[in-house]
Amino acid sequence: MKLNRAIFGASVGILLLAGVVTAQEWQVLFDGKSTDAWRGYKRQDFPSKGWVIEDGAWKTVVKGEHADIMTKSKFKNYELEFEWKTSPGGNSGVMYHVIESSGPAWHTGPECQVLDDAKHPDGKNPKTSAGSLYALIAPNSQKKLKPVGEWNTMKIVAKGKHVEHWLNGAKVVEYQWDSPEVKKLIAQSKFKDLPNFMGSEEGGHIVFQHHGQEVWYRNIRIRDLGGK
Repeated sequence: MKLNRAIFGASVGILLLAGVVTAQEWQVLFDGKSTDAWRGYKRQDFPSKGWVIEDGAWKTVVKGEHADIMTKSKFKNYELEFEWKTSPGGNSGVMYHVIESSGPAWHTGPECQVLDDAKHPDGKNPKTSAGSLYALIAPNSQKKLKPVGEWNTMKIVAKGKHVEHWLNGAKVVEYQWDSPEVKKLIAQSKFKDLPNFMGSEEGGHIVFQHHGQEVWYRNIRIRDLGGK
């Protein structure tokens, strides 16, 4: 047993030295300095007139270009973590499984809402409040939102058709994308006539939305959960 453990440990060390990334390793998407992993939605460059780096975080420029930013890579089964905060009345969102199409990113990607619930009108409706699956599923009673100006932690877990939203350490939304319940919700929503809503089963891009208000994002990372 000791010999087997020694061999296993040596093998892991060799893989790490060789730069082999395992399914459980975190990949940093934004380190507070570089935009290399990102570009604008439906464009090849980064919209630097709409997003700036401030104290290690992205900040939207309210009077700048209102352009969404998107990962250059596509992701399928993953755990995504990031931190966010808003200005009073701030509104944004993170969309996943996005396919670049003729329409905006929300035409294909479901959205995890980022919002100042207290001062933005969307906060009055639980289905469009912070942490929700935007316009479809409200967060549960475990939701605890930090005051405006303080950092919230968010996690999105997508494995196959199973999706979870976590806000400040609590799982606030959980759903199965192909379930009858979710299909019914979509049929009754503004997404009903969008044939590519939820993107592709092969995964898609992750998009951070510029909705015109001031918001901040930092410590963005992702890890592959494996599987087909």
